[in-house]
Amino acid sequence: MDVSLTMWVLTVVVLCAFIAVDFFFGRKPHEVSLKEAGIWTIFWVVLAVLFGIGLAVFEGGTPSSEFFAGYVTEKSLSVDNLFVFVLIMTKFAVPAQYQARVLMVGVLIALVLRAGFIAMGAALIASFSWIFYIFGAFLIWTAWKLIKEANAEDEEYEENRFLKMVERRFPATDQYHGTKLFIRENGRRLITPMLIVMLAIGSTDILFALDSIPAIFGLTEDAYIVFTANAFALMGLRQLYFLIGGLLEKLVHLSYGLSVILGFIGVKLILHALHESGVHTPEISTMFSLSVICGVLIITTVTSLYATRSERLKAEAEGKTSGQDETESAERRS
Repeated sequence: MDVSLTMWVLTVVVLCAFIAVDFFFGRKPHEVSLKEAGIWTIFWVVLAVLFGIGLAVFEGGTPSSEFFAGYVTEKSLSVDNLFVFVLIMTKFAVPAQYQARVLMVGVLIALVLRAGFIAMGAALIASFSWIFYIFGAFLIWTAWKLIKEANAEDEEYEENRFLKMVERRFPATDQYHGTKLFIRENGRRLITPMLIVMLAIGSTDILFALDSIPAIFGLTEDAYIVFTANAFALMGLRQLYFLIGGLLEKLVHLSYGLSVILGFIGVKLILHALHESGVHTPEISTMFSLSVICGVLIITTVTSLYATRSERLKAEAEGKTSGQDETESAERRS
């Protein structure tokens, strides 16, 4: 796609306008209800779908299919981010009424950081075609790493170096003071846990960007599509956190599904790099990629729900058996 500077500016302005509307409605600290989270989730999904349809009308089917493939990929990887967000919220004991504000600012930080990563990735691709080998190998390695992490029993959030540096250099309070980021206490300017947890959400996304940005560049080399797919995926993330918070624990096979997707895109990137180098290799189409991604996500969701249901029924059966044994034992003693 040949996107003019005017189109870039217009896109950013419109996105900022929608973000401002989202922020306006959620400006007052409150616990987000399922109804509110559902309405805003649908809003952002519909907005992304309309954008993809607009690309199909004005630019053709290829950019549109690339956008949808990138959006679905980024959205699925973003759901994996929510697991870490839950750990961060728990570690910092964020009150329920402040969680929406934390996520809003954290996601905005993540969006700005990802824009920088996207610009860097586009520049590397334009200058060095062999960068696809590195992207591909990195995604395959990440896929293997995800499988290993999925087999780990317990997962805890560990503060990154940036966050530890902030906590060492800037004195902080132990308690939340509403949505304030700074307070003055005994003549000293202190940061609050609210600022720390916002930085935790935003800076943690850098690690996820290292996976997701190469992944979407494996589906499209168009920086405009990469940026918009990331923007739409991230901006609906805050509401999705509250909508499927209880469902996250049931998606026990999500990491396996994401590892398959990342591994598939990694192979696609390497095949593309070989093709660009003059080696006769098959090119994987965007539509086929989209079908694989959606198929893996559907299968993963179904198997996850089945596995958690089976575990629940097994636990209930064991509980009933244990209760019956205790009752029979008590009767024999009497």
